[in-house]
Parts: sequence; structure tokens; C-alpha cells
Amino acid sequence: MGIFAAEWGSDKRKDLVFVARTAEAAERYDDMCNCMKALVKHCAERKENLTVDERNLLSVAYKNVIGARRASWRTLNGESQDQDSKGVDLIPTYKTQVQKELTNICNEVLVLLKEDLIKGEDIKKYLDDTAPPKKTGDPDGEAQVFYLKMAGDYYRYLAEAVIEKKNEEQAADFYKQAFELSTKVLEPTHPIRLGLALNYSVCFYEILKDKKKACQLAKDAFDEAISKLDKLEEADYKDSTLIMQLLRDNLTLWTSSEAEQSQEPGDGDGD
Repeated sequence: MGIFAAEWGSDKRKDLVFVARTAEAAERYDDMCNCMKALVKHCAERKENLTVDERNLLSVAYKNVIGARRASWRTLNGESQDQDSKGVDLIPTYKTQVQKELTNICNEVLVLLKEDLIKGEDIKKYLDDTAPPKKTGDPDGEAQVFYLKMAGDYYRYLAEAVIEKKNEEQAADFYKQAFELSTKVLEPTHPIRLGLALNYSVCFYEILKDKKKACQLAKDAFDEAISKLDKLEEADYKDSTLIMQLLRDNLTLWTSSEAEQSQEPGDGDGD
């Protein structure tokens, strides 16, 4: 276990964040994931919420380890479809190994999200139409949108490699909850809301195979953000405008039959 076998100092939370940042700098993302998993459990035991910085570290850690497997999966898929490839009979075995790794990572993240981070009762209160409306910018509501979106993302990654109806349904369900909540607690120009719309539309297009809804969702999110540019926070300008560009690029891609055959849509996975 290396450093994780050592005794932590008096402020374990601070130490875990420090080691996670160090692991990130050293590009040891598996270690970073272990740190962030321990941090989530540590905070859950104390009934403490993650800070914005901590939840971003969580996202970065797992995004790097899952990103490598997703890239491998796509490459192996391409190789298995190339009948001229040498050793093509070995590809299914290799794909199975990558599929197993990808599945284990996704399941680990989803357990953390569902057991320790997503607060179902709080979300119900936010979505209750009879309750007093919440102000946009509510930090707890923002966090729940973030975690619901993250759950949707990882079920989508599962659905890419493990073709099962339940993975598609779970991805759609978590994205739907996140989207409904985002309209109540986040401005249309907020990068989390825009990133959610981007990834939800990709889910419609690639996983649920509903091109019409994918295009409509992307268009609505882009148009609404454009209409509210005066409310765009200066600190969010770079992230929000980048995602808006990806939304527009996807719309162009999805409405061009020629482009569809040669390119993949952009999503918020690099954030």
C-alpha cells in the first residue's frame, strides 16, 4: 500500500488532499483515486460535505483512469472490426480484459456516489414543486447536480462497453435528475449546467440513439446560455464558452450526415 499504509497526521482530510495533489502532479492517478476514495469515506463518516476543490479532485482522479480504458476500448473495437488485422482472433480476449477494468472502475465510482455523495432526500426537496423555490447558486444544490451528472457519465461509460439495457436506463435516469435539478439551482451559463447538457445530449445521441432529442437538448442549452450571457460570471467565462462551442460543434456534426461517418461528438469528459 506504500504511503497509504502510513499513519495520517492530526488532520487526515488535509493530508489526503495533499497526497492526492502530489499523486496528480506525479501522474499516479490510481494512487490519486485511492486518496479521494478515502477522503469521501472520511467525510461521510463525519457527515461533512466535500469542498468544490475536493470534488474536482475526485472527478479528475477517476476521469484519468477511466479515460485510458475508454481510449483502449475504442481502439480495440476498431481493431476487431478490421478483418485484415493480424492476430484478430486475440482481440476479443484483450477486449474482455479492458472491459473488466472499465467496469470495475465505473462500479467503484458509482458506489461512492450513490452511498456517500448523492443525497436523495435533499434532491426530492429541491424538485418538489410545492416547496419554496431555491435561489440559483445554492452550493448544496450545485454539488448534487455535479454528483448526479457524474453518475450519469459513469453509467454512460459502462453502456459504451457493456451493452445492457440497465446501464442505458441508469445513465438516462441520473442525467434526467441532474438536468431537472440544474434548471432550479444553476444559471443557464453555469459550466456545470452546460457540461451536463453537453453530456446528456451525447447520451441521447450515442447511447439512447435518439438523434432528435440530442439535437434539441444541445440547441436549447446553447440558445438559453446565449440569451443569458450577461449573467455569466467572469470566473466561469473560459469554461462556459468552451462548452458552448462544443455544443455548437456537436449540433453541426449531428446535422451533417457526411460528418457523422468520420467524427465523434465532443463531451465534457476533459473538464
